[in-house]
Amino acid sequence: MRKRVLVSACAALAVFAAHMPAALAAATDQLQSFVTGVKSAKGEFTQRQVRGQGDSLKVTGTSSGSFVFARPGKFTWRYAKPYEQLLQADGQTLYIYDKDLNQVTERKLDGALGSSPAAILFGSNDFEKNFTVKNGPTRDGVEWLEMTPKSKDTQFERIGIGFKGGNLEAMELRDAFGNTTLLTFSAMQKNPPLPADAFRFTVPKGADVMKQ
Repeated sequence: MRKRVLVSACAALAVFAAHMPAALAAATDQLQSFVTGVKSAKGEFTQRQVRGQGDSLKVTGTSSGSFVFARPGKFTWRYAKPYEQLLQADGQTLYIYDKDLNQVTERKLDGALGSSPAAILFGSNDFEKNFTVKNGPTRDGVEWLEMTPKSKDTQFERIGIGFKGGNLEAMELRDAFGNTTLLTFSAMQKNPPLPADAFRFTVPKGADVMKQ
């Protein structure tokens, strides 16, 4: 269950690589600017699992770490606390490394992301094909975009993306069971220089490898 939550949340990170439909561009200037201007980035994130709404909102788990991505389809999403786990993709294959189990799971990237919200930061899927997109509310100076997956075969029923001053601030991933994953981003560097082998995955010594 723990691994499924982590993978789904990351998988929430990859359709930004898509070209934004012209019909939506006027209402989503910050998103379009991010998509067209930011080809790679790195920074830090905090992830919280919450349940309920309003006064009954309850945080059920918190984790944090760092990320690097280069569109399309290359990224490193590294959990550091409260335990270590790595999700890395080289454009073709997604590698999931569980340090506690010393186990690597390999998946084809297209199959792992598909029409899931995991296309949102790193992938190259067709925005309009996979999601219904509309403007959301402005909260605490953050302008939100709401995305609803068109496919029923997905864990999440709604995805919120928040921008402030042209910067990606947060994501909200809500599933059909009333659970929400909140991602907040910090220390983001846009278009940093990255080494050629930045996304090359090396299997840790002694790790078991499973292919799916």
